[in-house]
Amino acid sequence: MPEFNGQPLHYDIVGSFLRPKELKDARKDFEHHAIDHDQLTKVENDEITKLVAKEKEVGLKIVTDGEFRRSYWHLDTFWGFDGIKHTKQEHGYFFHNLETRNDSAQVEGKIKFNSNHPDLSAYKFLYNLTKDDDSIVARQSIPSPAQLYTELVRDPTNIAALEKFYGKDTDALVHDIGKAYHDLILALYEVGCRDVKLDDCTWGVLSDKKLWNVFAENGQSVDDLKQLYLRFNNEAIKDLPDDLRISTHVCRGNYASTWAASGGYQPVAHTLFAEENVDAYYLEFDDDRSGDFAPLNEVTPGKEVVLGLVTSKQPELENPENLVKRIHEAAEFVPLDKLSLSTQCGFASTEEGNHLTEKQQWKKIKLVIDTANEVWQTVEN
Repeated sequence: MPEFNGQPLHYDIVGSFLRPKELKDARKDFEHHAIDHDQLTKVENDEITKLVAKEKEVGLKIVTDGEFRRSYWHLDTFWGFDGIKHTKQEHGYFFHNLETRNDSAQVEGKIKFNSNHPDLSAYKFLYNLTKDDDSIVARQSIPSPAQLYTELVRDPTNIAALEKFYGKDTDALVHDIGKAYHDLILALYEVGCRDVKLDDCTWGVLSDKKLWNVFAENGQSVDDLKQLYLRFNNEAIKDLPDDLRISTHVCRGNYASTWAASGGYQPVAHTLFAEENVDAYYLEFDDDRSGDFAPLNEVTPGKEVVLGLVTSKQPELENPENLVKRIHEAAEFVPLDKLSLSTQCGFASTEEGNHLTEKQQWKKIKLVIDTANEVWQTVEN
């Protein structure tokens, strides 16, 4: 479970929030050159300040900036590294019954950390909002290194750009991506961050056996990909300070209330749960697409599992009694004191957001907090 001031905390969030109208309007105005970047930043600052106050008001202890400065949960981070550029592809990502916008990230040189990375400046603002308040802690979420790799080999155009600078030298690519991420994480640490979460769809995709034929058609072995993704992620998070909590959120896609992959965790369970060197796993378990809890048997003893039982995709509230029952079912595989409850994903992995209102969003979070308090306060008292 996450800890707050040395005490166990059994409720949490994934991190992104629905963008308020004022922010969406400001982004549109900036796109159309009606306001400049400083004016957009002021709106972002104002809305993030209000969001953090609301997070605190509802009872959250670990807070985020809602990813209000990002268009995407992942691409904005990629674009912030040296050697990576913003491109447009022929197609976006294909989700269940829809296609996303067509932005991408492509190699244009050797990949390195840039001290002006936007995630660093974003965290500095969030940290300054929270550093003097003992009742909350600021978290930074970033997409995983494996996620960056999958973007760079997303289609033949991206692969050709990657090979121009790295050829077939996978070791050099693992090293450079790992170092770029390691440097970003240490830079975040230096400005006060003690909680970094790696958001990662790669394991969710590998859990979908319907997609295995696609990998085979591309000449890729699923087992080889598991080991490669593990290398990218573990390279980035090795030799970090002991007081820095590193977690990962495994996602199957979250765009306008729809999804990209299905399947339980069993195909990736040993590699992910026993071999990835994180402190905690934030896992989707909100519907049948996520499978059962049995793969949690592979979780290394002592690690934390945050159960994403409350969906962020739909406005209807889950039955609290059913949530309690499912938490205890998961406790058959991971000790109850190492479990926590959260929403299954963020509410707006991209600026479009999911199909629910801000009021419904906060009701979901209140349900998470109330249910967790019922389960764990009863146990711990």
